Amino acid sequence: MKRRVVVTGIGMVTPLGTGVEKSWQRLLAGKSGISPITSFDTEKFATKIAGQVSDFEVTDFIEKKETRKMDTFIHFAMAAADMAMEMAKLEVTPSLSPRLGVSVGAGLGGLPSLEQYHKVLLEKGPRRVSPFFIPMMIANLAPGNIAIRHQAKGPNISVVTACATGTHSIGEGMKIIQRNDCDVMICGGTESAVTPLCVAGFNAMKALSTRNDEPTRASRPFDKDRDGFVPAEGAGVLILEELEFALKRGAPILAELSGYGSSCDAFHIASPAPEGVGAAASMEAALRDSGLQPENVDYINAHGTSTYFNDLYETQAIKKVFGDHAKNLLISSNKSMTGHMLGGTGAVEAAFTILTIKNGQVPPTINLDNPDPECDLNYVPNLAVKANIKNAISNSFGFGGTNATLAFSAY
Repeated sequence: MKRRVVVTGIGMVTPLGTGVEKSWQRLLAGKSGISPITSFDTEKFATKIAGQVSDFEVTDFIEKKETRKMDTFIHFAMAAADMAMEMAKLEVTPSLSPRLGVSVGAGLGGLPSLEQYHKVLLEKGPRRVSPFFIPMMIANLAPGNIAIRHQAKGPNISVVTACATGTHSIGEGMKIIQRNDCDVMICGGTESAVTPLCVAGFNAMKALSTRNDEPTRASRPFDKDRDGFVPAEGAGVLILEELEFALKRGAPILAELSGYGSSCDAFHIASPAPEGVGAAASMEAALRDSGLQPENVDYINAHGTSTYFNDLYETQAIKKVFGDHAKNLLISSNKSMTGHMLGGTGAVEAAFTILTIKNGQVPPTINLDNPDPECDLNYVPNLAVKANIKNAISNSFGFGGTNATLAFSAY
């Protein structure tokens, strides 16, 4: 019999705010976290806006001396993990320690450190490069530092699947519990890559919005006037537990993680496959894993990047999987407010999906003023709605054609 997996804690750091309640309330209110970039001079850049975390105080979570050994993406991940552990009321005992694992990934890892120390190398020479540079940069030091902090001696992995990273990390954490390698997993994704090199690279691909004069209106998924995604930073972490373990300790159960699916387009390094065939396969796999029928799903947290092909093909994929039921679904894109947090985005959106189920409130897709005629489903335009959500899925799709979907159910 398959071991059931539930979510008992959530932590997040987003452009909407540090902490679950602040981010959730701003999301429901349709507030945008996108603003002019402040971390570097954007004069020569086509894109001058991003979703930046503005209220984060690293020393609230990590000793000042230790912060200098870590890149910002690790700071965000550790803070989100601390919040999630606190919400789950999880005490790590010597007996739990080997049964507690971590699955947290990053799409780009320590890009700020890479840019900083490359400059140091060129200007001051190799002896001036920090001995902490490599541990600051590599992606698996996010779960590594979380494990050290919380004495998690079980499996420790760092998934890197571009924009699907957070979603794959949670799904793989679920499978680790189901195969009885752990009872509890700290899972999620993180990113802090609003840097000159990152923005220049995405600009070169023509992937980003250049609506610089209206930052809060730049991310507009499913709108006819969308012109690209808005880069962002942040982290989300979930505490996953085997159901009987959670019940035995009286844990607060937020939702059940009922299914996980993944697929690959095997089509193009950056563009999604026509008609969303890979996205559809990922959703079908998650439904199959969960035992849900398409008509059982009430809400979809869409990948919804605000790029032309993603929004079109995700819509087509939803129609393929859900048939006539597609028109009954409530669908929304959190990226309309947060921007695209790359490796962190899937985990934050998974957390928001759980909150949607738990609170019976569906966040809107803002800036949906002029709907694309080919994107003709209910994307909850501009205002949140109250609804009884029993089952929901959350989609993430990444460069390389990688797709991941999580299914959550009310417990």
